[in-house]
Amino acid sequence: MMRTSFVHTLMIISQLDAKPSRLYPISMHIYFSGIGGAGIGPLAMVAHQAGYTVSGSDKQDSQYIEYLRKHGITNVHIGQSREDIAALHDKQPIDWFVYTSALPLENPNAPELVFCKEQNIKTSKRDELLNQILSDKKLKLIAIAGTHGKTTTTAMTTWLFKQLGEPVSYLLPAKTSFAEMGEYDPASKYFVYEADEFDRNFLAYEPTISVITGVSWDHHEIFPTREDYQAAFREFISQSQHTYLWEDDADYLELEESDTLNMLSVEENHLSDLKLLGLYNRLDAWLAIQAVHHATKAPIDKLLSIVNRFPGLSRRMELVVAGLYSDYAHTPEKIRGAMSVAGEMAAESGQNLVVVYEPLTNRRQHYMLNEYNDVFNGVSKLYWIPSYLAREDPGQRIIPPAELISHLSDPSIAEPMERDADLKKAIQKHLDAGDMVVAMAGGGGNSLDDWLRQEFHA
Repeated sequence: MMRTSFVHTLMIISQLDAKPSRLYPISMHIYFSGIGGAGIGPLAMVAHQAGYTVSGSDKQDSQYIEYLRKHGITNVHIGQSREDIAALHDKQPIDWFVYTSALPLENPNAPELVFCKEQNIKTSKRDELLNQILSDKKLKLIAIAGTHGKTTTTAMTTWLFKQLGEPVSYLLPAKTSFAEMGEYDPASKYFVYEADEFDRNFLAYEPTISVITGVSWDHHEIFPTREDYQAAFREFISQSQHTYLWEDDADYLELEESDTLNMLSVEENHLSDLKLLGLYNRLDAWLAIQAVHHATKAPIDKLLSIVNRFPGLSRRMELVVAGLYSDYAHTPEKIRGAMSVAGEMAAESGQNLVVVYEPLTNRRQHYMLNEYNDVFNGVSKLYWIPSYLAREDPGQRIIPPAELISHLSDPSIAEPMERDADLKKAIQKHLDAGDMVVAMAGGGGNSLDDWLRQEFHA
């Protein structure tokens, strides 16, 4: 039976701020496809807390889906068939179908997506729903964008708000010890969000405050040229009321300082007051301080003291077992950031630094070959394993580790390996010798990070 979105939903008339009345649904039903993902799951949590009816599906069960169930999102189906979503729609009509950017790229004829379009159910990526929530709840957006450092800066910004005791709503794409991955606080004025450039997601927003953590060409399948990438960031900045970024990135984007564009210098005196390990962590912390100071007017000295106590987040130099760490580094810039932290940690403890690296996607490697160069300088040993494959171009040949290693300034530090028993033995040998081993990988399920947690556990 054909259904029209929203017609079944009871409506109420609400008079707000002496403005004309508008209609609000009492309980819009939102269905999240891929609800166990790091991008979709936290948004489902926010929608649930904001009063919407939430359901969803995923290809496989997971600890995160169990976490969602424990937090009140119980209508989750494992499997993504047409029959399952049709049965749910028949019991409780769906108003809005939200999907990840990857879904139409991987399968434009995904059964759930086709069903919803046939039934005239509203379908969109997460950006449109988030904009609806921001509008409905009258929240001001603090958007953290950039090629690298987004997640850490988003977490630091959220940490600062929480430690100040300022109500805040947010989405975090990584787990932390101090916050849920998604939260809506009815008392909040601001919403903190990692605005990803993949699939031009960040261009859907008009932030009150934007932070640009760093810009270097990435997501080549979306932005075919460096100029396309730069233009997208310029457009994002033009949509923002206030933007904070580093002078080097402003030069890269060919921008000039203005009343709405704040260019920060790495010579800023306050940077020496930051005690976090890793230069890039300190730079990200200073950006977070700028955003929170702008929003709350909290004194800079107070914010410095708070951010110096930042406890970190998952997959950012996260300890797996004694001596073994996992980090999300998977581009040259991210690797430099991880190396800045790992290098300071190893120097402080007097350990040799060993890295195991799994590149994220073969597609990226075709553009990065000559950018690796000296990014691993300082390691005593580098094990380079095959790339984690996802959303690949079938016309591109798979570049083997040995060829990628040859583009290092010092290939002698590296050895190509497979993710197998021999790699496990090599890692264990380094741990037994007291070395610091850091695994750098960007993949999700069945990645190097996943494998490590299965093979090495406390």
